[in-house]
Parts: sequence; C-alpha cells; structure tokens
Amino acid sequence: MKKDYYEILGVPRSADAAAIKAAYRKLARRYHPDVNKDADASQRFAEVQEAYDVLSDEERRRAYDQFGHAGAHAGAGPGPGAGPGGMHYTWSNVGGAGGFQGEDFDVGSIFEDLFGARGPRSTGHSGFGRAARGRAAAARGADITEDITVDFLEAVKGGRKTLRIRRGGSTQTIDVTIPRAVKDGARLRIKGSGAPSTGSGPPGDLILRIHVRPHPWFTRDDLDISIDVPITIAEAALGTSIDLPTLSGAATLKVPAGVDSGRRLRLKGQGVQEPDGRTGDLLAHIRIVAPHELTEAQQNALRELGRDLPNPRRGSPWT
Repeated sequence: MKKDYYEILGVPRSADAAAIKAAYRKLARRYHPDVNKDADASQRFAEVQEAYDVLSDEERRRAYDQFGHAGAHAGAGPGPGAGPGGMHYTWSNVGGAGGFQGEDFDVGSIFEDLFGARGPRSTGHSGFGRAARGRAAAARGADITEDITVDFLEAVKGGRKTLRIRRGGSTQTIDVTIPRAVKDGARLRIKGSGAPSTGSGPPGDLILRIHVRPHPWFTRDDLDISIDVPITIAEAALGTSIDLPTLSGAATLKVPAGVDSGRRLRLKGQGVQEPDGRTGDLLAHIRIVAPHELTEAQQNALRELGRDLPNPRRGSPWT
C-alpha cells in the first residue's frame, strides 16, 4: 500500500506551501543518492519527490485530499515544457492562500541551493546541479492507480476488459488482459501505461486494483469453489444423483444415502486452475430442506415413518 504523502514529508494535512517546501528541501538533502549511500536512500528520495510533486500543486493536492492516490494521479501530466537551465514545472494557483503564484519552478536550482552550488542567480551551475537536473529530467512518470470490478467467472477464467483511463491530461482507452485465477484485492501492474514523465523519462505504470463481483451460486477459497446443494428429506435418506453446475459445465454429484445436512462432498479438479496448472476442487455443501407445506396425507405418512425411525436424541444429554 502506498504511503501517505503528508507522512512522507512529515507535515500535517494543514501545512501551507512554505512548510511543504521546507520539509522537502530537508528530506531531499538527507536522502539524495549522491549524498546518502544507504541501500534504501534512492527509494526514500523517490517517495519524497513524488509526495512533493503532488502536495506542492494546489489542484493535485486537493484531489489527493479528497480521493487519495488515485485522485492525485488521475490527471497528472507535464507542464508546458522545459526551459533553459533544466526542466520546469508550472504551478498554477487555483485560489486560497499558500499556493505558488504561477511561477516556473526549476528543479535544478533547488538542488544547487541544497548542496552548496552557486545558485540560480549565479552566471553558471555546478556539475552537481547539472547532474541533479539530468536525473530529474529523466525521472519516470507517476503511477496511476485505478479500481476495476470484474465478474466472478472473469476472475476465475481470465479475460479482457476495455478501460477508459485519465492520463496525461486526456482520457485514453486501453485493453487490459485479466489473468486467470486473479483474486479479489489483487493488484495488476501494467508497465508504461501510467502518467507521462514530466521530463524525458519513461511513463509510469498503471496499477489496477481488482474487485471481484460476487457470484449468485459460487464462493471461492483460494483455488477451491463452494456451492450449496439443497436436497429433500427423501433424497437425504435414500441417496440420489444430482446434475451440479461447475465452472466448466454440468457434472454428476452422487449423494450417499443417509447424508447429513452440512456434509461437504468434493468433486476433484473442478475448482479454479492457476496458470501453472494447479487446480482446486468443487465443494458441495449439502443442505437438507424440510417441506413447508404438506397435505394431510403427507403429514400422516411422515408421522407413521417417524414412529418407526430410531430416535437421534437417545442418550446423554437427551432424556
């Protein structure tokens, strides 16, 4: 699960633009990979950069506050382009205090300030500043996270869906392959289908959160499929054969005589099949259904039968 952007920068949700910028400068100095050689420094630096990109933009910050990560990245795209001295972002003020007033913000200059170069007013730039701008320009685009709902059988067997995704300031249509045996809550990452880079880097990824619509008959436990099988009192006592629906058509279920309600009968190999060939089973849960309406003759016949049957409550704790 993605971390909260405010937690990444260590600022409250009420923080203004100045506080967000100050927190970013502090963390960028701490985790920049040219300064911090720890194994996770690059990842932490990327998280800090992504959090700042969203929270320093009034529009994207508002979308993030309301809809979370999906809202922040749904329409994320590049600004009007790069200018002299490195990549530029255009931050537009949409009302309220604390926003950038339409300034072009040079990513390279902030690294020169952070690491002691001559700064944006100087006639030249340090090699470190140029390297920082080069890395910023080559940074990959942001990931886009979307929720999609698939039918139960689509999740089990796989399939294709056509989605409309907001990316790069426009709505695009993409075809997505749903893998076989996908589970509810799974995440599907599609490389290169996220937001475009704000510089010359590759686009981000599209991350799909899968939600599986419940089936009217089947439930699923990993690779096993379950179904309730209602039977009559006579079928429970005498046994029967039932045409049972499965994922691949009908199969014959043999119900033994004297079966109890709640017993589970197993059909091997009739469950979900993984891409690697592993296959689950179909579990039939027996449910004996007593009749609600009987004629007088049927009632008398059952009473007569009941007198001849052994009492199932004989012995302790029954008296």
